[in-house]
Amino acid sequence: MSRWEKKVTPDNAWREYPRPQLVRPQWQNLNGQWDYAITTQTVPAPTSFEGKILVPFCIESTLSGVTKPLRPEQRLWYRRFLQVPTQWQGQRVLLHFGAVDYECSLWLNGGLVGSHTGGSDPFSFDITDFLKTDGDNELVLGVTDPSSTGEQPRGKQVTNPEGIWYTPVSGIWQTVWMEPVPTAGYLEEVRLTPEVDSSRLRVEALLHRPVSERNYTSAIRVTAMDGKKTVASTVVKVGQVAYLNIAKPKLWSPDKPFLYDVKTELVTVEDPFGDMERNKRPRNGRPLADAYAKANVVGAPTDVVTGYFAMRKISLGPGPVPGQPVLLLNDKFVFQNGPLDQGWWPAGLLTPPSDEAMIFEIDFLKQSGFNMLRKHIKVEPDRYYYQADRLGILIWQDMPSGFLDHTSQNDHNGVKQEPLRRSLAKEQFELELHRMIDRLYNHPSIVTWVVHNEGWGEYDNQRLAAQTQKLDPSRLVNAVSGWNDRGAGDFFDIHTYEEEPRAPEAKPNRAVVIGEFGGIGWPIEGHLWNPEMRNWGYQTYHDAKAVEDAYRKKYAKIIDYYQNRALSAAVYTQTTDVEGEINGLLTYDREVIKIPVKTLRKIHAPLFKEVK
Repeated sequence: MSRWEKKVTPDNAWREYPRPQLVRPQWQNLNGQWDYAITTQTVPAPTSFEGKILVPFCIESTLSGVTKPLRPEQRLWYRRFLQVPTQWQGQRVLLHFGAVDYECSLWLNGGLVGSHTGGSDPFSFDITDFLKTDGDNELVLGVTDPSSTGEQPRGKQVTNPEGIWYTPVSGIWQTVWMEPVPTAGYLEEVRLTPEVDSSRLRVEALLHRPVSERNYTSAIRVTAMDGKKTVASTVVKVGQVAYLNIAKPKLWSPDKPFLYDVKTELVTVEDPFGDMERNKRPRNGRPLADAYAKANVVGAPTDVVTGYFAMRKISLGPGPVPGQPVLLLNDKFVFQNGPLDQGWWPAGLLTPPSDEAMIFEIDFLKQSGFNMLRKHIKVEPDRYYYQADRLGILIWQDMPSGFLDHTSQNDHNGVKQEPLRRSLAKEQFELELHRMIDRLYNHPSIVTWVVHNEGWGEYDNQRLAAQTQKLDPSRLVNAVSGWNDRGAGDFFDIHTYEEEPRAPEAKPNRAVVIGEFGGIGWPIEGHLWNPEMRNWGYQTYHDAKAVEDAYRKKYAKIIDYYQNRALSAAVYTQTTDVEGEINGLLTYDREVIKIPVKTLRKIHAPLFKEVK
């Protein structure tokens, strides 16, 4: 276990508010000890349970207290009893799951509430109509997970882990919680887009049960703040886009990760058009916007959510080598130097142990001279991205890959892989890709979406890259990191695990990057996942000097390519050892730093000096 995992108890397991960008004051955390049972898929819900499981840790993990596999033909059952606070009466009650891997159905007091498919995205159920007015309510969740026998997006999970493939994760693996919302309608989503060129923030507030178009008295009030100081505020008609003008914006960067606060309110306003015939009222444009911005607000807001945003811009533009575009941050060429970050933990697997643990890791990377990380085929809990936003690190966010047979993927020699072929698998991949983009859209730390990794389940790459660019024009798209380039997206990305990394060839319309290199393995006794297994590295060494020499040799090439070929980014494999893979800068328990922080920072320093 890592030192943070040793501190986890049923009373302190993930108590923090799980959704930092859409905060309401009232909520209830449901993490802790639940009942569990494992059955075949063909039998009804059990009437007796096998024991206790610590939510939100998956059943395979040590921290769950169970540490059992869930086979593809089995179903995992959860049960707990809950009570709704009396002060929530008269409101709707939403039950939220941060993530459940992979398919689940929820029953409350014997009634089927709903189902969800997808292992990495948050989802909610309105449980109001299933609740008892007093006493305990029985919640039962049934979960199935095909793991590597299915084609679903799952990243590196396989039933027989070895090398770069890891232990499966099944069931609840992120926070479970509930909150009350107004019965008449509430703010379901607030979408924030910084527009640095025009010094304004675009705000799209979406309502659950939106009001009728005939009701012109409901509106959205949005207020941006710098600390306690209001810097911009406006009121817009429900269903219209709001713009907040941010005078002299403080730009977000890894060096200065400044965050503004934002408050969004559902309010009632005096009808700005009075008795004007409805067919003569403006539907959009400046007259409508001006009228609502000046309208008088009546009474208290019916729903209020708070969050934050940053003013930052990511784009392509000219660099030091004529004809070779580079990655720009706030219109400046900033080399993006980061590790491949798997996000796995020895006792929690996909679930980090705490905020403190995540902060340690991001801070370690920043102190070591990294300003970016590539979140590798995993989606983190929302609080991870909050810490990245707050601490200031750029993120390339991978879409978790899906494919049927992992064994054919375990080859890094550039061999073309067979694509996903079944229509249902494609539909699910694209659904989860869209969900990932939508759910993480507001995080300023995320600057790039990575659609495919190498040849892992790659299909229709050009179409999916264009679709991603259309879904989110505010960020860049890496269509495929490594191997099967199809000329799509904003990056030409190669993987190069030779002792001296190769340089990507120049491209006149895309940035050139090295999406993976390094892989310096060092198995350190006393800090191995399983000392009896083969501990795997791309190149393996057995002492500190050999590791540092190899690292310096690799980074000398990266620096050369940055200075002379307009290389825009490089991703070193990797932040930590993971299970049997010992390529990390840190051991899996995060106790040993293999190359001193000051040494890493000194090696990386030339990458942050301007090339002229």
